[in-house]
Formats: sequence, structure tokens, C-alpha cells
Amino acid sequence: MKALVIGATGATGKDLVNKLLDDKDFSKVDVFVRKPLNIDNPKLNTHIVDFEKPEEWKDLVKGDVAFSCLGTTLKTAGSKEAQRKVDFDYQYNFAKTAKENEVDDYILVSSYGANPNSKIFYSKMKGELEQEVKNLHFNKITIFQPGMLDRKDSERPAEVLGGKIIKFANKLGALKSQKPLPTDVLAQAMINSSKIKSYGYSKIKLGSIFSFAEKNHD
Repeated sequence: MKALVIGATGATGKDLVNKLLDDKDFSKVDVFVRKPLNIDNPKLNTHIVDFEKPEEWKDLVKGDVAFSCLGTTLKTAGSKEAQRKVDFDYQYNFAKTAKENEVDDYILVSSYGANPNSKIFYSKMKGELEQEVKNLHFNKITIFQPGMLDRKDSERPAEVLGGKIIKFANKLGALKSQKPLPTDVLAQAMINSSKIKSYGYSKIKLGSIFSFAEKNHD
């Protein structure tokens, strides 16, 4: 299979790309990034793109399965408008292009609590993205809704503190449904989902992602 990836420089994306490169079922991995990856592998094709100009790279979005784990924070983006451009516009444009190029399988990382009717900006934005991508009618689409991610060497203070609090609560038997999700586990679950021979729309929520990552779909 040939995989297409956006968000390859983020924590989840890095784990995903490394696992795809090690996976015998994938012969090619094309990543669409704004800056080069520090990876040398014959299976990897790196496309440096301007996400503002999809017309310049649309013909490159051709493969068997597309993975979308692109995202940013409000702090990094600087404004809600700038964050929406990355978390909604760029991802939707990539999905739309993939559909136009007849990619069969689309796998999207969304967020716990995503809801287009939410009054919370982030949850509403993620919910709207889910709906719009679903409306593209891929032959197969899988949406993952992780909660708090356990990123290696995270530089997000609130995330690090929140993760420590939840892990401590987990040891006491509380907040089990909010167990932090390691990005490598999420990446494996995404790959496993791509190997399921099925059609239609699926949504995998936090509680199911851990067990899903352990399943062998070979």
C-alpha cells in the first residue's frame, strides 16, 4: 500500500511515519510538510508544500490511504483564525484533494468532545471538520477521537501537568476514561484501522483506541 500523511512533524505524525516505514504492508510513504523531515528511508517521499496553495500539490495526493494528524495550539497559532486555518482549512483541503484523486481510505485524528454544535471553539471546530470530511463520502473513513495525548518530550506545560494529574488519579482508580493516550499507541491504532477490509464510516473513541492498537489485522 501507499500511504499519504499530513501532520508528519507533530508527535503523533512522527510516530505514525516511523511505524509506516517499518510496516511491510506499506511500500511507499508520502508526507506533505512545510519543512523537511530528518529521516532517510527509501520508502519515504517528502513533499515540501505550501498548504495555502493546494493547486500546486494536488496532483501528488495519490495513494491507497491518507492519514491526517495535522494540528496546532491556540498559543502557537496566535489567534483562533490562525488555528482554524491549520486545524480545519488545511486538513479539509487535503481531504477534498484526496477524494478528488480517488483515495479510498481516509483516517482522521480529531478530538474527544468534537461537536459541531459545541459552544467551545476547539470542540466546535473539530466537530465541523469531522462532518465536512464525512460529507466527502470516502469509500472508507475512520475518525479517531483521542483525549489527552501523552507526547514524548512535550513542551506544552498544561498538557504535561494535566497528564500527571490524570495518571495519579488513574493509580487511585479514578478518571479511567480519561487515561492519557501515548502517541505511538494512537499511531498503531491508525495503522491497524487501515488494514481492516470494510466500507463506510467509523468513529473510534478514547476508550476503544488502546484495545484497537493491540489488534492484529494482518
